[in-house]
Amino acid sequence: MMGLIINSGQARSTAYAALKQAKQGDFAAAKAMMEQSRRALSEAHRVQTQLIESDEGEGKMKVSPVLVHARDHLMTSMLARELVAELIELHEKVQ
Repeated sequence: MMGLIINSGQARSTAYAALKQAKQGDFAAAKAMMEQSRRALSEAHRVQTQLIESDEGEGKMKVSPVLVHARDHLMTSMLARELVAELIELHEKVQ
């Protein structure tokens, strides 16, 4: 579960770092950082998929505050990444 939290957080913070680079006009760095963000998010999603598969749809896994927290991190990171990608595109068009 910690892999889900760590990778989700890494994806989100790297996406925001990419936005900072785009604001400074360094779109190559922004693109590279967004790729790093994508890879971290993919790893987080892989961890989540393993958790779901281990449950086998039978309710074996307890819903704990940590699990809810981990899923929150994943979902907010996915949303942040999508919005940052749009903002970077807008910055690129304006410059």
